[in-house]
This record gives sequence, C-alpha cells and structure tokens, in this order.
Amino acid sequence: MSGIAGLILHPSSPAPDQAVLAKLMRALQHRGPDGQGHAVVGRVALLHSRLAVIDLATGDQPLFAGAAALVGNGEIYNDRELRAALPDVNFSSDSDCEPPLHLWARLGADYAKELRGMFGIAIHERVRRTVTLTRDPFGIKPLYLTSVEGGLAFASEAQALLESGLVARAVRPAAVEELMQLQFTTGAETIFPGIQRVLPGETIVCADGHILDRRRIAAVPALPPESISEDEALARLDDALTESVGLHQRSDVPYGMFLSGGIDSAVILALMARLNERPVLAFTAGFDAPGSVKEREQAAAIAKAAGAKHESIEVTEAMVWRHLPEIVAAMDDPAMDYAVIPTWFLARRARQDVKVVLTGEGGDEVFGGYPRYREATLPWWRGGQAMWAAGSFDKVPVLRTRPMSWRDGMAASEARAGDGGRSALMAAQALDMTDWLPHDLMLKLDRCTMAHAVEGRTPFLDRGVMDAAFRLPDHLKLRGKTGKWILRQWLAKNMPAAQPFAPKSGFTVPIGAWIKAQGHRLGPLVAVQPGIAEIAYPDRVESLFRNIHRWRQGFACWKLLFYALWHRRHVLGLPPAGDVFETLSAGRV
Repeated sequence: MSGIAGLILHPSSPAPDQAVLAKLMRALQHRGPDGQGHAVVGRVALLHSRLAVIDLATGDQPLFAGAAALVGNGEIYNDRELRAALPDVNFSSDSDCEPPLHLWARLGADYAKELRGMFGIAIHERVRRTVTLTRDPFGIKPLYLTSVEGGLAFASEAQALLESGLVARAVRPAAVEELMQLQFTTGAETIFPGIQRVLPGETIVCADGHILDRRRIAAVPALPPESISEDEALARLDDALTESVGLHQRSDVPYGMFLSGGIDSAVILALMARLNERPVLAFTAGFDAPGSVKEREQAAAIAKAAGAKHESIEVTEAMVWRHLPEIVAAMDDPAMDYAVIPTWFLARRARQDVKVVLTGEGGDEVFGGYPRYREATLPWWRGGQAMWAAGSFDKVPVLRTRPMSWRDGMAASEARAGDGGRSALMAAQALDMTDWLPHDLMLKLDRCTMAHAVEGRTPFLDRGVMDAAFRLPDHLKLRGKTGKWILRQWLAKNMPAAQPFAPKSGFTVPIGAWIKAQGHRLGPLVAVQPGIAEIAYPDRVESLFRNIHRWRQGFACWKLLFYALWHRRHVLGLPPAGDVFETLSAGRV
C-alpha cells in the first residue's frame, strides 16, 4: 500500500521540476511513511511513498525490468499464483507488484486482466516513452489524472495535484450541485476542474504528454441470472469466500478487521476465525448515544462466538467536534458519508496494533442488501421507485440555485445498468457498483485508513466472489423484505450466534442529534463560510441549524457543515485550525 504520483511530459517540455516533485511526494507521505522512491527518465517522473506490507526488505519501488519501471499502490492478492505461472522470470524481489510488471511486458495494456487485487499502477517504458496507468475493476484504490503545461500528471489523491501547484484550486458548480444532492459525485470528472478519475477497471496508455488509448475491465458481468439451487449456491459461495479471505490475509505485517455487528463483517470474522490459528483482532466503534450500546453488544457477542480478541472504542461528541476538521480534510475527493467518522477513528485505533484491516464493504452491493433494491424492483403502483431519485435539498430550500441537473451522471449510469439481460435487481446492484461503491464507500475507506497509514482490504470485492454471487437468482439475494438471503443462510450455518435473520439496529452515527444540540453555535459559523455563501443563503442556513425538526434537515446541516470544512481546506487551501468551532472561526491566513 502506498501513494504514487508522476509527470508525463512532451519531449520538448522542460525536465520535471524537482520542487514540484518534492511537493507531490510530501502530499502523499501519509499514505506511505515507510520509505520513498523515485525515477526520472527524460520527461517522465515516477514517485512512490511506501507503506510496507509485503516484502518488507526488498519491496522498495520503483521496480525495474528491462526498459520498464513500475510504481504501484495496493495489493496483488494472486502474487504467488502469478509467479508460479511465470517460471522463466528471474524475479528480483518478493514484492507483490513485481509480477504485474512482467505481465505487462508480455501482454501489454491487457495485463490487468490477470490481476486479482486492489491497485493503482503506473508503468513507464523508456524506449517508447509510454506510461500505462491502471486501476482495479472495483475502484478500491484511487488514481487521478490531469492535463498540465507540457503534458499530464497523475497521483493517488487529487489533493496532491492541488498541493503541488499543478492544478488551480477551484470547483465545478455542476459537481457541487451533485455532491450536495447525492453526497458524492459520479463519473470520471471530479469536483476539481481538470482533475479526472481513472475509472474503475480502466487502463490508459499515455506517451509524450498525450493519451493514446483507453480500455476497461468490467467488475460486474453483463449477463442474466443463472439457474442454480440454494444448496449448490451455498457450497460455491463457501469456496469463493474462503478463498478470497485467505488471499486477503496474505501479509508480512499484523492484520485485524473492522467489526460492526452486522451481517457483512460477521461473515468476514467467521472466515478469518476458520483460517487463523490465533484469535482474530477485531475493532468496533460505538457512540455515546442512545442505541449505540446495542450495536456494540451485537459486535461483542459475535466476537465472542468467533473466539476473537475484541477491541471496542467509544466515539464521543467531544471527540468528533475536536477531530472533524482533520477527518474532512482527508476526504479531498469529497464523499459526505457520515460513516467517515467511525472509520477514521477505527483506523486511528487499529494503527496501534496492525497495519492491515479486513472490512465488510461491498457485501450489500454484491449480495443485494440495501432496502432500496427492493423498491427498485417493484412496479410504481406497489411503491417502487428509481434509486437515487430524491436529492437531500429538494425539500430544504436554502440553496441559491435550485438543483436541476444533479442526477444527469446517475441517469447515464442507470441507462447502462440493465445491459446483458440483467434482472431489475442486478441492474440496481450494477448501478450502485458504478458510482456509489467507488466514489463513496471506497473513497471513505481509502482516505480514512490511509490517513493513519493503515491498509483497508475488502474480501467481498473480489473477482472470485463476484463470479460466485452476482448472477445468483434474485430469490437467493432478495426474499420478501429480506436482502442478502444467501449470505444470511451461510452465516446461520457457520456462525449461528450472529443471528443473521434477527432484526438489526444498524450502524448509526448520531451526527444529526449532535448538530442539533450545537446548532445555535454552528449555524452562524457555517453560514458565513465562503464556500457556503457561494451556494446558499446565509440567513436560511443559520435558520436551518437552529430549527432541526426532521432527519432530512439534520442531514442537510451535516452536508453544509462538511462542505464548509472541505471548501476551506481544499479550495481555500487552509489547514485545520483546531476543533470545528475554532476552524470555522479562524480567519483567512
């Protein structure tokens, strides 16, 4: 796990500026505090900031093979299998990122089809002066690209391109509208003008400062549901999950897992307990708020049933107000998911004991767990409705301009979601995997864990699990109002103490109640922030914070607070200046 960056300039351009390269490296240092490496050849520069997880002794990057050099961020889980398939290669390290370099030499831009893992990779071939950029199919690991004077620049985080001075700090109004309504932004274009995401599964070939070719590997098969019995599905699922968790546990450093008390993390824990001789180290976050005690009790009961060592942390209101500016600052590509709060605190606690954590992200998308999937499969006259049909500010009139085109990106993805004869349920799942999963959930996990130099791994987001689960018949995913049917059946068989069919309280963050309690202080501070004043009426914002009566009003206040802090850090370029109240009160310096 690491941070990567680089420049791809035209031969007529000046050589890469060392000061710019130094700024890029500093901006990514939190992602890789264990070492730094670089290679500058002609008008191409590759940078690497390393978090050592595999091959601690000889895994420094860039890695070299003939005329090619590679820097990578992530993990290649089938590293051992790839090495066995390349018996004629004389490997120079035990790094899991070396097999991709040799595969690229043989297969060219199609090399990523052989990889199983999470990754953002850059490969420079100095003879042809090409640079190949690749991102994993699920979008677990980030990679960004932008045009600069004389060519292109890339980095693991958008903020590195801003901090380097290569890209001006500004926002796209359409993306701001989308962010406020959805809580994340869709597609390749980020909120920053000119900065693009390398899309999940995309490989981009560049040379002399230009893009030559783009190709993409789909994470989700465009095929109809298959015919399979429940018993056959359970057996196949057991094999796929066991293999995936086994692969995701490959590490040369200590690892643990995040345990919420829900179905997905319970499945991961059950498999880890099966595969490990020593007790699994499980971390749970709870809150000093009503309802949170039950969540922690559920997690503790599951941990006990698995024989795990359970570490539970309580996140208090005071802790959130103190650290929220840091948490929001980590979300340079903004996702307003309030689950950033427990994820950030969990990663901070986990870093005391481990460098790697396995998580349950992706379970709802792969197995059909969200209630919105049921609504998306029903006809309108039975209460069915399109996913992501309503925006957060539709009934909260504080914005200066009524959002009109905020759903355009989602609609474009929606039009493709039903390809290949997918069922309505599969189309809903595919829609979420196109934007919600990479641009919200994976962003949250990546930024919050890497802020503390922790590697977050997602066994559900694996090619083998996807092949075993996505094309299952709808009735094995969604039955009545119960989602993730087959996964619950597997858990009932393998860890009945998790009570997978019992009602769950869910993992809640009481941010709305906390904002309401502090609304009289927060409202005036949020209302006058430059980012908020640009998009909303300050007097209405202040009134909203003082008069929170419904969930939607509290959620709108959370988004306004998030955006105020985010805009201050990533558009104005101002670092956190203490807690929430101190940061919002600080003048422009």
